[in-house]
Amino acid sequence: MKVVLSTLNAKFIHTSLALRCLKAYSGEQFDMEIAEYTIKDPAMNIVSDIFSRKPDVVGFSCYIWNINETITVINMLRKIMPEIKIVLGGPEVSYDTEYWMERIPEVDFIVVGEGEETFHHLLTEIEGAGKYHMVFGVAYRKQREDHAEILLNPGRPKLDLATLPSPHRFQEDLPHLGSRVVYFETSRGCPFSCQFCLSSIEVGVRYFDMERTKADITYLIDSGAKLIKFVDRTFNIKRDYALEMFKFLIENHRGCVFQFEITADIMRPEVLDYLAEHAPPGVFRFEIGVQSTNDPTNEAVQRRQNWKKLVRTVTKVKESGKIDQHLDLIAGLPLENYDTFRGTFNDVFELGPEELQLGFLKMLRGTGLRRDADKWGYLYMDHAPYEMLGNDLMPFGDIVRIKRVEDVLEKYWNAHRMDRTLGYLVKEVFPSPFDFFQLFGDFWEERGWQKIGHQLEDLFSRLWAFLSDYKAGAASEEADKLDLEIVLGLMKYDYFLNHNYKPRKTWWEFTMDKAVWGGWMRHLVEHPEEVSEGFAALRLNEKELHKHTVIEMLPFDLEHYLATGEIDKHSHTLLAVLYALGGGERQAKPTPKPYMLKISEAALPASGL
Repeated sequence: MKVVLSTLNAKFIHTSLALRCLKAYSGEQFDMEIAEYTIKDPAMNIVSDIFSRKPDVVGFSCYIWNINETITVINMLRKIMPEIKIVLGGPEVSYDTEYWMERIPEVDFIVVGEGEETFHHLLTEIEGAGKYHMVFGVAYRKQREDHAEILLNPGRPKLDLATLPSPHRFQEDLPHLGSRVVYFETSRGCPFSCQFCLSSIEVGVRYFDMERTKADITYLIDSGAKLIKFVDRTFNIKRDYALEMFKFLIENHRGCVFQFEITADIMRPEVLDYLAEHAPPGVFRFEIGVQSTNDPTNEAVQRRQNWKKLVRTVTKVKESGKIDQHLDLIAGLPLENYDTFRGTFNDVFELGPEELQLGFLKMLRGTGLRRDADKWGYLYMDHAPYEMLGNDLMPFGDIVRIKRVEDVLEKYWNAHRMDRTLGYLVKEVFPSPFDFFQLFGDFWEERGWQKIGHQLEDLFSRLWAFLSDYKAGAASEEADKLDLEIVLGLMKYDYFLNHNYKPRKTWWEFTMDKAVWGGWMRHLVEHPEEVSEGFAALRLNEKELHKHTVIEMLPFDLEHYLATGEIDKHSHTLLAVLYALGGGERQAKPTPKPYMLKISEAALPASGL
């Protein structure tokens, strides 16, 4: 019997851990293949590929991001392969299972919950006597005289994780390990009961064997894995376990990057101290779900969170400079209105995470919040991803406005295209980070820019258009604080750092007189020690400087600002950025190298500027 295990991943670089767990458990007994696609692949291409494999059984792993596309594929498969057995599994169909059996009549079976043992048992019955009533954890159809009855068997007890074979040892995966994300679990379950999350439904945490976990990770690293993402809901729930794993990964990483979901407010100080001292820079990434800093909201969703301890953890990790942090927010939770969410956003932004993910509440099937939707007056999408459209305290109009914040936050802050510029704007000019992103998002929407594409130059010119308009039109204290000369200088600096090679064009008009430009270029060649010892050590001649360098005069002391965050306009800065020199500091891998020459006001007239 030929079995194809399939799913539609969100992106090509993703891989399905679920399919590999099923194959590891049943692949010895059944002829089994994994066939992964993406939600962007044409349904005809997917169906054609599955058809070419000639399966007797095809199983699909279903999530909110792929269920609609999966249904389209199933409809087509049933038409061209009427005898095939179609099985669904995954979190999206493990709840309201009877609804899914009714909605998708082409489906023969649904595996509910953990699938390894259930799916194996189901396959033996498909191949054998067909006693489906004996398969715990399965929904199926039984043909009656005039109709097919949907039957749901009792659930299956939790698996002993120590008995499960490794899903990470397939030879066919080895050629792709370096170019795709490897998903890895060391535990299943979650100790918390957040009512918006499916993980809260399973009580307790179960662990895989530590030695097997280490052996699998070593095997993956040896085989070329570059990014391993742990899917444990709370990686650090057990201090000793987490500390031992961190030590193991630090000692054996060999350049591989590891990403974890951690609960920040339970991270022990000794673990933080160990990471601050021993973690190699860039090897670990932490994803931290803050969701809300509004206490009534957290109480309403049964979420225990100690904000003071969370701040301690995030701050200590950031100060170490070793680990990037990705902090998550959810807009639309109970008892959170527009103003309190503004407070949540500003609280978390103040922590300075490398990435701030602003998401919107999804009323997932099986969660307590979906069951209590009427209590809070929720309106939400009928179909996946079930995103909320409003509730008693946050109407749809507020959701639309916050989505504008999300849009520019992703394009500007999370993309790290203008870190210096944005840092200045949110700290020195606008009332708060949220207000900046909201006003900019509103301006973006009014101009219709959400309907068109954008290049790097567009992002800079559009921010400049917003700031110019804000300065000209806003009669406010904040508008008075906005010094466009300072902002333009910081934007130029950020723009130059966004290029690995000397940019051919700029988004602003270059105004330095040609003779003055030539004079400064000669000055840099003749007096490089005035810039720095490092710049002088390059020993650039005028031809090399012209070929590899851009220069700009900024009306403030840029080096002083970068070091202290203070603006000093008593001195100017000649900014020189070098590109693609090659060799030594002239690196083979091109990266921009900024250098700064401090110019006193007294020297400016003599320069002709």
